[in-house]
Amino acid sequence: MSLADRRVTYGRGGLERDELSDEPVDLWNRWYADAVAAEVAEPNAVVLATVDAHGVPDARVVLVRRADHDGLVIYTNRHSAKGRQLAACSEACAVSAWLDLERQVRIRGRVQWVTDADSDRYFASRPRDHQLGAWASPQSEVIADRDVLEHRIDEVRARFEGAEVPRPEFWGGYVLVPEEWEFWQGRPSRLHDRFRYRRDPATGTWIVDRLAP
Repeated sequence: MSLADRRVTYGRGGLERDELSDEPVDLWNRWYADAVAAEVAEPNAVVLATVDAHGVPDARVVLVRRADHDGLVIYTNRHSAKGRQLAACSEACAVSAWLDLERQVRIRGRVQWVTDADSDRYFASRPRDHQLGAWASPQSEVIADRDVLEHRIDEVRARFEGAEVPRPEFWGGYVLVPEEWEFWQGRPSRLHDRFRYRRDPATGTWIVDRLAP
């Protein structure tokens, strides 16, 4: 079957105004729980889109580690491509896609660092091999081959043998502070349900609109 001929009819459910939460993150968490219950692969994965200093867009899949009224939190190497891009332009967009449930959520806003205490706490909770990997990988840099990584991880493992692995100063968390959320539920005939939450700059409350598909 060609790409042009591929058709899928969405019919798992709908989304009505009275099903929305007052706070959009509460609905995101409810949908996340549904995805976990449905055994969706990597239910906390989002596509994070950024732009560089020249306005060129970029995107990659990352894992959300906290979602609350402060926003969506991820952790990464701040010297990576996305770290450099966020330093150049703090505006970003994330997309959750739970395709098995015919749902997606778009979140737009500004990204800022989480506190060092939050980064330290999360880093300490990671498996030791993940902690060592954060030290070993010069993320987004060109390397000659896989042996470079193997050599670096051996060096790091020896360096911290018998000791706790501290958080590297170049590694930490970011929080995407939403200004806009859009919830999408697939429906038959491409007449999908879409609801957008927009932050009212005057009051800080959420304005909700239904959007045409």
